Amino acid sequence: MSKSDKRLEKMRRNPRGDWRIEDVQVVCRAFGLDCRPPATGSHYTVSHASQVEIWTIPADRPIKAVYIRKLVTYIDAVRATEANAPNQPPVSYRGRTPDR
Repeated sequence: MSKSDKRLEKMRRNPRGDWRIEDVQVVCRAFGLDCRPPATGSHYTVSHASQVEIWTIPADRPIKAVYIRKLVTYIDAVRATEANAPNQPPVSYRGRTPDR
């Protein structure tokens, strides 16, 4: 198990921990997500080509548990999408397909 897998599991087990935006960036980078700093304001943008949703996470410290839970769910959706059908069009992590 890699360090990023361990960090993701720690986030999963303890979303209320003292998580910083640097932790989020490391996990996003490890799993191929795009974590962009804000041009203005204080919210980072997290996205992936296989997903329709784009999440925003505030850079306040500590990051609230709800944002960590959403990030873990988003990473799980990315991993599931890549494992099942790597060349499929983007789908919602909630199981809905976009209208195209």
